[in-house]
Amino acid sequence: MITVNGEPVEWREGMTVRDILRERKYSFPLLIVRIDGRLVERTAYDSTPVPDGSEVDVLHLMSGG
Repeated sequence: MITVNGEPVEWREGMTVRDILRERKYSFPLLIVRIDGRLVERTAYDSTPVPDGSEVDVLHLMSGG
């Protein structure tokens, strides 16, 4: 089991950051993802595994004036 933005999510072997974004339907183009407080680079979403027991934070990066 992992948590994504404080909500429990079933974990499975081989799960990546990209899997979480798809399954949770995050489609905003500017996202910040942290696993256990560690920033994950956008270019690594497809290859970064999410370990069982992790706390994942997905933040929407907002800009404007």
